[in-house]
Amino acid sequence: MAEAKTAGRHPEPAAGDAGRDPEAVSRFVEHFAAQLVEAGLPRMPARVFAALLASDTGTLTSAELGERLKISPAAVSGAVRYLAQVHMVSREREPGSRRERYRVRADQWYEALTNREVILKRWEDALREGVASLGADSPAGRRLAETLAFFEFLQDEVAAMMERWRVHRERTFGRG
Repeated sequence: MAEAKTAGRHPEPAAGDAGRDPEAVSRFVEHFAAQLVEAGLPRMPARVFAALLASDTGTLTSAELGERLKISPAAVSGAVRYLAQVHMVSREREPGSRRERYRVRADQWYEALTNREVILKRWEDALREGVASLGADSPAGRRLAETLAFFEFLQDEVAAMMERWRVHRERTFGRG
């Protein structure tokens, strides 16, 4: 009976994950998810992202995620919807099936950060409008202008940093 409980708590590792201690993997997933939550990611998307990251294939189905994390299909769906919206995971159809697999790629952080450029651009546009509306010489206008300058600076720095990362990644990990 105790064996059945243990097997139920920790599903068999996915192909390629064999030989791993499910307890250790679970501890990593929960610890890393807690760090993501601390940084502002909602709890369930953080757990789903960490589980995908910890999978050798980088892909899991909704059922696999639910089983590994002990969460409902609705919780998986909501988490994946959020993660896809912020470009942290992608959805793929299994060939010949209606089932979807959710994927996290090795360059997922790069993609997520790169896609933030669109958001920064929108913020810059809104801040420009705010400076014009409030007047560049007013205290609020000056505050908005400084915020705008910060985002413009950040945009330039992120672009340069991403180029350096591409070179470093290729040198360290090869093309991939």
